[in-house]
Amino acid sequence: MTPDVPAAEPRGELASWEAPPHDCQLCPRLAAYREANRQANPGWFNGPVPSFGPRDARVLVVGMAPGVKGANRTGRPFTGDHAGILLYRTLIDAGLARGTYLAEPDDGITLQDCRIVNAVRCVPPANLPESGEVATCNRFLVHELAAMAELRIMLALAAVLRACGLSPSRVKFSHGAVHALPDGLLLADSYHVSRYNTSTGRLTAEMFAAVVRELVRRLASEAPALGVTP
Repeated sequence: MTPDVPAAEPRGELASWEAPPHDCQLCPRLAAYREANRQANPGWFNGPVPSFGPRDARVLVVGMAPGVKGANRTGRPFTGDHAGILLYRTLIDAGLARGTYLAEPDDGITLQDCRIVNAVRCVPPANLPESGEVATCNRFLVHELAAMAELRIMLALAAVLRACGLSPSRVKFSHGAVHALPDGLLLADSYHVSRYNTSTGRLTAEMFAAVVRELVRRLASEAPALGVTP
């Protein structure tokens, strides 16, 4: 992958890996919204949400941004709102997580060979980051990918292609598709595990489980991708 930011380190090099500070000011709109949430709810996390899971994992789940009452409140990706119910339940069933999901960061869940990150680390107003905010936060995703020496598969929940440095015109999103990327990684597509998608039937539990089962199968067999090669 070749994101539109300065080149990152070779995968596995951690020397300049970085994450945004808790009071990150790179995106003024997001910083202002985060501060407003901090004033209204001082007991919430209200900061850039860090990644969750082992850095030597082979699977990386990439969401778009934290939810205001979910990860922005709890400080753990997909924790505290509806989306986490399906995500963590499916990861547990597939052997990529252990424990019982209780929607709180101290519920004891651990990820196995899997890591979760958001392309935009801070909660955006109306759950919609602007393109400039995605581009700004992309530097942290670039370093995240560089730090994961064993990474084999990314699971993209909805429109995170550009945040991963990929042009949507070169890799067409299609739920359940698995694409071979130029650097040897696989990219799997899935509709987002949001309340809207699950309540409207766009994404069912079985549809999402099938995507995750395919990732596990590919990890076990190291089978070549059958998707699009950009």
